[in-house]
Amino acid sequence: MSLTLLYRGKNVRFSMRLTKLHWLSAVCAFALISGLVVHLIVSNKLKPSDEKYQVYSQVNSTPIQAKNQQITALTIKLAELQSQVLRLNALGNRLADDASIPKKEFNFDQLPASGGPASSHPLVNGKTLEQLIVEIERFESEINYEEKQLQMLESLTFGHHIQNNGYLSGRPITKGWLSSYYGVRKDPFNGKPTMHKGVDFAGKENTAVIATASGVVTWASKRYGYGQLIEINHGNGLATRYGHNKDLLVKVGDVVNKGQNIALMGSTGRSTGPHVHYEILRNNKQINPIKFVYRKGK
Repeated sequence: MSLTLLYRGKNVRFSMRLTKLHWLSAVCAFALISGLVVHLIVSNKLKPSDEKYQVYSQVNSTPIQAKNQQITALTIKLAELQSQVLRLNALGNRLADDASIPKKEFNFDQLPASGGPASSHPLVNGKTLEQLIVEIERFESEINYEEKQLQMLESLTFGHHIQNNGYLSGRPITKGWLSSYYGVRKDPFNGKPTMHKGVDFAGKENTAVIATASGVVTWASKRYGYGQLIEINHGNGLATRYGHNKDLLVKVGDVVNKGQNIALMGSTGRSTGPHVHYEILRNNKQINPIKFVYRKGK
């Protein structure tokens, strides 16, 4: 069997006679070349160096490893929360004992009731992600509960402390002298009779100003006429003010002890020189501090 190829062009004309062996070889060569081209096209569409190939490989080759890493991290977090709850319990019990508060009022060993549906997912390394998250949320809830109890206990402790040490007595300075009394006096700026609603203690600048009783700071900033002022609430309707300070050593909300340094003496505000303007208020009205200044401490 043979095959004759005939070509006729404008200026060219030729013919070729192919035997069976010739045209079978040509067909095989064409098939080989076509297969090679297809292989190159397919391989170039998804090669290992391609970014899409790498992402696809990572997603499909490590889902279990990623899940195990998440479980390990959550397990560590759960252990930290468990330790934190135990420390809070121990601290709460100790504080309650120190304050002589009945255990039934602050029972840190008994946690609040909780509950929820059980997980229906298969376990991975003993616990599912869902179970770990539920346990972490439960411990976070317990920690919030413990925190509220400790805040209440702190308030009660401070209340007991202030009540035991809230006895007003003594001078608001460590060094200095009484320079002006409570009552009507000549105003140092205009010379007119003016009501002086406190007593003044003069001294050197930067002399320590101290609290005359324990209490909670309710003002620690500038106020017209007073300059840098500190006001302390001592409970039972009593409060004290310390004016014209150079620097303030406490801030609003601080709990201070009797005799604690709260400021440094200065001459801020309406003042003629370094001194402390000291007031005592009962139910928000100034009273004469003298009897408290010379009062014997408990």
